[in-house]
Amino acid sequence: GLSHKQWVKAAGLDPRHFKSGTSVDKRACISKAGNCHIRRALYLPALSAKKHDPYVKGFFEHLICNGKTPLQGVCAVMRKLLHAIHGMLTHDQPFDNQRFYALPA
Repeated sequence: GLSHKQWVKAAGLDPRHFKSGTSVDKRACISKAGNCHIRRALYLPALSAKKHDPYVKGFFEHLICNGKTPLQGVCAVMRKLLHAIHGMLTHDQPFDNQRFYALPA
């Protein structure tokens, strides 16, 4: 089977860096080189999870506090959901939201 990194790449959620010598140094964004249908299928679940699941919400807020934009946060949640789906299918286990992000005490 495919590794979780290969799943992320197949979905086009892997980061792409724009750099050329000293003149071009843009901020990284997702590559969008993969399957657009997977990204589309993960977008609304990511929005719903960041709103209703306390662990996903904590992960999203942690990213925002560290200077990420809301869209970058949603993309990171989409990627984490894809990792979770891969783990669920690989290890034949149900979704465990507590493994998604460790909330600070």
